[in-house]
Amino acid sequence: MADAGLSAILAERPTPREVWGWVARGEVALALGVVGIVVLLILPIPAFMLDVLLAVSITSAVLILMTSLLIKRPLEFTAFPSVLLFTTLYRLGLNIASTRLILGHGHEGVHGAGHIIAAFGALMMSGNFVIGIIVFAILVVVNFVVITKGSGRIAEVAARFTLDSMPGKQMAIDADLSSGLIDQEDAKRRRKDLELESTFFGAMDGASKFVRGDAVAGLVIVAINVIGGILIGVVQHKVPISQAFSTYTIMTIGDGLVSQIPALIISIAAGLLVSKSGVEGSADKALVAQLAMNPVSLGVVSAAAGVMALVPGMPILPFGVISMGAGVLAWRRSHKVAEPAIEIQPAAEAQEEPIAQTLAIDEIKIELGYGLLGLINDLEGRRLTDQIRALRRTLAADFGFVMPSVRILDNMRLTSQGYCIRIKEMEAGAGEVRLGHLMTMDPRGGQVELPGEHIREPAFGLPATWIDESLREEATFRGYTIVDPATVLTTHLTEILKENMPDLLSYAEVQKLLRELPAEQKKLVEDLIPSVVSVTTVQRVLQALLRERVSIRDLPAILEGIGEAAPHTHSIQTLVEQVRARLSRQLCFAYRGEDGALPIVTLGPDWEAAFGEALVGDGEEKQLALAPSRLQDFIRGVRETFERAALSGETPVLLTSPAIRPYVRSIIERFRGQTPVMSQNEVHPRARLKTVGVI
Repeated sequence: MADAGLSAILAERPTPREVWGWVARGEVALALGVVGIVVLLILPIPAFMLDVLLAVSITSAVLILMTSLLIKRPLEFTAFPSVLLFTTLYRLGLNIASTRLILGHGHEGVHGAGHIIAAFGALMMSGNFVIGIIVFAILVVVNFVVITKGSGRIAEVAARFTLDSMPGKQMAIDADLSSGLIDQEDAKRRRKDLELESTFFGAMDGASKFVRGDAVAGLVIVAINVIGGILIGVVQHKVPISQAFSTYTIMTIGDGLVSQIPALIISIAAGLLVSKSGVEGSADKALVAQLAMNPVSLGVVSAAAGVMALVPGMPILPFGVISMGAGVLAWRRSHKVAEPAIEIQPAAEAQEEPIAQTLAIDEIKIELGYGLLGLINDLEGRRLTDQIRALRRTLAADFGFVMPSVRILDNMRLTSQGYCIRIKEMEAGAGEVRLGHLMTMDPRGGQVELPGEHIREPAFGLPATWIDESLREEATFRGYTIVDPATVLTTHLTEILKENMPDLLSYAEVQKLLRELPAEQKKLVEDLIPSVVSVTTVQRVLQALLRERVSIRDLPAILEGIGEAAPHTHSIQTLVEQVRARLSRQLCFAYRGEDGALPIVTLGPDWEAAFGEALVGDGEEKQLALAPSRLQDFIRGVRETFERAALSGETPVLLTSPAIRPYVRSIIERFRGQTPVMSQNEVHPRARLKTVGVI
C-alpha cells in the first residue's frame, strides 16, 4: 500500500523536459530573473561570474538604446518603464556584489573584483587617479543633471498634457466614428492607443526617478568602496597605504564606470523615447526630414562655416569640409524642390461642347468660396473628399442608400469662406466655415463662453462659436464639443442628404440595386418584376420608406412584402404599410432605447376615434378631413408630450392603429419630421415596450 502511494507521488512529479518547458515560458524566466537579482543582493558571487553579469549589463543597455532609436512611435516600447526598473535593480545588485568583492579581495590586486572592473579602471585612470575621479564625476553629472533631469521633465510635461487632452481626443474619436471616417474597430484601437499613451508617459515620469536614485547610489557606493577599502587593506591586511590607495581607487572607479556607463546609455534611451512624441518614423528619418530638407538653412550653414574657416587662427580643414558639404547638399536640395518646368502645348482648336452635356444635371454639388479650396487638399490629414467618401459608406450601411457622386467646384460669387450645397442644381443649404479655426458648441445648448465669432451651427441651428486653434485645450477642459471646418461641412451635407434621399433615389439607382442583389435573390426579382409590379412601383415604395428614414438595406424582405400585397392592391400607401409590417424587427431595433426597450407614446382613444371619423372617401381613396381647431389641439398635445419625454431623456415613437398611421404621419412630418410614427402591426412580438406618455 505504501509502495503504491509512493509510486503515485513519483508519477505526479514533473519530468525534466516539463521543467525546462516551464522555464522557457516568459513569465517563469522573468520570475527567475527577479529572484536572481535578489540573490545578487544577498549571496556572494565569484569574480568570473561578475564579469559575465557586467558584460550582460553593458550589452543590454546598448540593445535598449538601439530599440529606442529605431522604433517609429514611443508606444511601440511601452515596456520601457518596467525595463528601466529591472535594469536599475540589476545594476544595484551588481554594485553590491562588486562592493563585496572589492572590500573582500582588494588586497589581492586590481583583478580581485574581476577583469572588467580592472580594465575600466586602468583605461580611465591612464595612470592618474585625479583624471579617473574627474571623468567619473563628469559622467555622473551628465547623467544626473543633464540627461535624467531633462528627460524626466519632458516625461512630466508630456504626461500632464496627455492627461489634459484626453477628453478632447476622445471626442475627436467619437466625431470621426459618427461621421463615418473610421469604423468601430478603428475607434477601439485609437481609444486603446490613447489609454496606453497616458499610462506610458505617466509611468515614464515616475521611472526617471529610478535613474536619479541610481546615480546618487553610485556616488555613495564609490565613497564607501574607496574609504572602506583603504581602511580594510591597511588595517586588516597590512597593505602599504600607497598600494592600498592605488588598488582600491582603480577598482572603485572601474566599478563606478562599469555601472554609470550602462546607466548613461539607458538615460539617453529614455530621453530619446519621451522626446520622440509627435514624430513619426525612426529617429534618423525624422532628423533628416526635418533638418536637412531646407536648402536655405543648409546654404546659411555653408556660408557660416566658410566664414569661420577664414578667421585667423581657426583650423581651415574641418570648417572647409563642413562648408563644402553643406553647400553641395543645399544645391542638390534646391534642385529637388524646384518647380518642374511647364511645357506649353499649342492651343487646340476650340470644340463646341455637346448639347447633352449642357442638359446634364449634377445630382449633388458642393460649391466652395475661393478661401475654402484648401479643404480639397490635405488639411491636417482630414481632406473633404475623404470625409465624403466615408459618408457614402455610412449612408449605404445605415439606410441601404447609395449616394450619387458629389461634384466639388469653386464659385467666385460666394464669399471667401462660404459654401453652397445643391441637390439637382437647386440650393439645399449654405453656410460659412473658418479655416484655421474650430467650431465649438456647448452640449447643454448654451452659448460658448470663449472669445470668438458667435454663430448658428448650419446643420441644426444650434448656438456655436468659431475659436482659434490655440484655445483647443481650454475648450476641452470646459467640456465643449470641438469640430474642424471639414467636419462641419460634411455634417451639414449629411443632414441635407438624409432629407433628400427620396428625391435622389432615381429609377436608374433602383435598377442598379435590383441588379446587384445576391444570386439567390434573382428568382424573387424575376417573379415579381415586371409581371406583378413595375420598377416604378418599387421605386415609389422605397422612396416612401426613405422619406421616413427607414433603411432599405434589407431589399429582399421589402420585395417579399410588395409581392404579398401587390396582387390585392395598387395603392402605394397600402404597399408601404405592408412592407413596414414586414420590417417590424428592424424598426423596433432601430428605435429602441439604451435599456433595450422600445419607448412609445400612444395615441389616446379620443384621438383614435377623431382620426377615424375624419377619414372621408371610399376604399383606397380615403383622405383626412380634420377641423383646423382640432388639428391645432393635436399638434399642441404632441409637442407637449414629446417635450416632457425629452426632458426625461427618452426619444419615443408615436404608436397608432394601422388604419390611421399614414395620416397621422403626414401631420407629424410637418412640424416634427424626426419623430417616427409606428402602427401596432409594426411592433415585433419579441419587442419590449415602455410607455412614456399618452396623447
